Amino acid sequence: MIKSMTGFGLAAFEDQNYSIQIEIKALNSKFLDLSFRSPKQFSDKENEVKTLVSAALERGKVNISIEFVSKLDDELPIVIQEDLFQRYFQKYAEMAASVETNTPELFKLALQSPHVILSNSDKSDSAEAWEKVKEVLIQALEECDISRIREGAVLMEKFSESLDLIQRGLDSIKELAPIRKERLKNKIKNNFSDWVKEQDFDANRFEQELIYYFEKLDISEEIVRLEAHLKLFSQVLNSNRSEGKKMGFVSQELGREINTIGSKANDATIQHQVINMKDELEKIKEQALNIL
Repeated sequence: MIKSMTGFGLAAFEDQNYSIQIEIKALNSKFLDLSFRSPKQFSDKENEVKTLVSAALERGKVNISIEFVSKLDDELPIVIQEDLFQRYFQKYAEMAASVETNTPELFKLALQSPHVILSNSDKSDSAEAWEKVKEVLIQALEECDISRIREGAVLMEKFSESLDLIQRGLDSIKELAPIRKERLKNKIKNNFSDWVKEQDFDANRFEQELIYYFEKLDISEEIVRLEAHLKLFSQVLNSNRSEGKKMGFVSQELGREINTIGSKANDATIQHQVINMKDELEKIKEQALNIL
């Protein structure tokens, strides 16, 4: 079963005490790249979040957004520093009196002064609140993982289709290879038979050179290796684990054999098959980058 590294998870919880919503977006990356946005009271939980994400999603570029609101009766969304407010107000009133002016905006001015109003998120929240947030986070991670599985199923069909087309191209090449070989032998025989009779040279040496020449053009080993790599890729694709990195390595080997067949074939019909196989392999390589 393969998984995509692209995924989305959303989970929410609300009761008389808390309102929590967590959103997770995941994209492809070679390693775990975590971006964590939350209220300040949970800023010290990043390592714990990273551990949970690593266990659930393994790797990828993961963005997590936590929205948390406490609805407890004794808490407000803000904290007003009343003593500081009074000092600001008194100071502004003294300044206004010194210049003999009446300023009705003193209350508003003092209230808006620095550090008079603080966000309630600046306070440390209870361990109970974090435990509830963590429950919602785990739900969101599960949803993201399910999303990756669904996306992986779509990619599975695309991989299977491309592998099938490459296998068809290979089957055609296997049928064409003996014909190509015979045509090449006849061409050499017709072109050189008269010339060989007229020349005085070592026939055994000439035969050795021909054998070497045929071995240089022979593609049977590449065909065998390409078929083996296709089987290995199929095994990786259908394994119980999602192994995107291994798929990338195997696809490189597939490309190496396809390119060698193309360079050695010297045959237009086989070259057409090679071009089609390369096209499908590029699709596989691109899709493999997004596999976990």
